[in-house]
Amino acid sequence: MPSRSNLFSAAFVKIDGGWNGAEVDLGSAEIADDLGDAVQEALGLEGDELVLLCVEVEDEWFAIVRYENDLDLRIFLSDAQAGLTDPLGEIFTDLAGVAVDTETSELGVRPAGDFELLADLGVSSEELLELSMEEGLPADVLSVIAERLSFADELDRLR
Repeated sequence: MPSRSNLFSAAFVKIDGGWNGAEVDLGSAEIADDLGDAVQEALGLEGDELVLLCVEVEDEWFAIVRYENDLDLRIFLSDAQAGLTDPLGEIFTDLAGVAVDTETSELGVRPAGDFELLADLGVSSEELLELSMEEGLPADVLSVIAERLSFADELDRLR
């Protein structure tokens, strides 16, 4: 099981003229609601903002969760197998509607979830899929996405 020292998570809220970010402590998250509570606490939200939670587990996988207008959250997970080795990954695979396949030993990244969750912000489903399939580290992929969505400075500040 990955140690929590390999975990980085931050949430970014869309504000006039850009984004504002805060690190989010997911160390005690046990269920999906804990994620939303942690995001709300970190950012002091009103409830109708557009928020992206970015989570990376070093060398393993990343997830992006989109919260907006109290609608159901939308999630993209870079690897559907994340739930096999990590309790936090289990939460994300559940949210993404992925049944983790414990029978297959096939290696390789299998993205899952909502590939369109960033399309209206400037990262198409094709780009998101392509980025997650590249041989880069999750941190590098999130940096590219943050650059495209104009919150790279905030992401760098929090790392």
